[in-house]
Amino acid sequence: MNYTLMHKNIKVADLSLDEETGSIVKIGEIYNFAHLPIGTTKDDLSADRALLNKWWTDRSIPASRSGVRDALEILRVSTPKLLLAKCYGLSLSDQYWVKPINSDLEWELVNFFDNDFSEDVGDILFGKAKDSENISLNSPDNTSDGCLKKRWKIINQKRCLLKAGSLPYEQQPFNEVIASLIMDKLNIDHVSYSVVVDDEKPYSVCEDFISRDTELVTAWKILQRYPKPNHLSVYQHYIDCCKSLGIEDIVDKINQMIVVDFIIANEDRHLNNFGLVRNANTLEWIGVAPIFDSGSSLGYDKVTPNMDKQSLIVCKPFKKTYFEQLKLVTSFDWIDFDALKNIDNEILGILNDADENLIDDARKQKIISSINQRIEYIHNLALEKTWQINDDINEDVENDVAEDYSSFDMLSLIHISEPTRLLSIS
Repeated sequence: MNYTLMHKNIKVADLSLDEETGSIVKIGEIYNFAHLPIGTTKDDLSADRALLNKWWTDRSIPASRSGVRDALEILRVSTPKLLLAKCYGLSLSDQYWVKPINSDLEWELVNFFDNDFSEDVGDILFGKAKDSENISLNSPDNTSDGCLKKRWKIINQKRCLLKAGSLPYEQQPFNEVIASLIMDKLNIDHVSYSVVVDDEKPYSVCEDFISRDTELVTAWKILQRYPKPNHLSVYQHYIDCCKSLGIEDIVDKINQMIVVDFIIANEDRHLNNFGLVRNANTLEWIGVAPIFDSGSSLGYDKVTPNMDKQSLIVCKPFKKTYFEQLKLVTSFDWIDFDALKNIDNEILGILNDADENLIDDARKQKIISSINQRIEYIHNLALEKTWQINDDINEDVENDVAEDYSSFDMLSLIHISEPTRLLSIS
């Protein structure tokens, strides 16, 4: 299968895809080196097939996503990568696509920002049966990453992403709304979320923050493009990369992300769910992407007694623990702690929409008390004025990958009987 990789209407490179696996087996002529996807070149001379394949694979639905195996059977496709070419590789996160050789297709006629798309793939991914003889694969759901069930829908002419929660509490959609509330209070640029219920299942809903002329470039892709020197930490290297691209406020933006992730105990802020936005036409860097994808937080997969057990809370993207990651924050002066007072009732109002059989009153109160204690911890740091910035490379995260929700960790369901105190440092 022969295609031309396109960036909107710009020819980038010729590609050959394997018919059985969907992998890129050959890179032909390169027409526009500058428009190759970020992180697919090792130098300034040529594209790297392994890196381009990694970019292509990351574009597909992860094989570990809940329900994807059943969906592939209905779609009569052996691997998620084979779905990519069915929708020309089009996404709602950037403007890349693949055009069949000798085709007269134009981006304006096929892109999902301006044109309608089928909901068939989304329905199937959400477990809604379809007649396999009449399925349209023209969908951005073919290029949606992440392990949680998700789908795109057009709601009031806006492209919106719906995302499910995971067992055993299906808490992530409500966590997204709580995170939005906190960031509203702190005046932090973020994607706003709400919750809808479909077939008795809660889903978070957010509008696409990428437009027909912009695209998201994740931190992972940026770090792939500019390899890290051994003596630098991941944090410092990312800061240096962003500053070299003209993002002058990157330190302030990362300060905000680290603080919010601490308050909500976000366990899945990996390098692929934050980054920068650039102009797809001029390749000019616009700025830091708004904070999004904060649902895997607030003890989402832990029994209530273990929700604030520090040894069970995973830290990403820079350090192994949140206490070490907080030491990267250069200032707390921007935090309006008064705005965070008395948010208990607002959080409770969000959680009261959840199924009481999954999130009971005790769990709701645990979530609220955990948030308040973390806010108090940061407030005390800000008042002390003795905070020491420390970027110890030995504390860097060793394996920064997205959470796999295909099963949940049974260790999190073991009740720890020993007394624990939130945020106690030993």
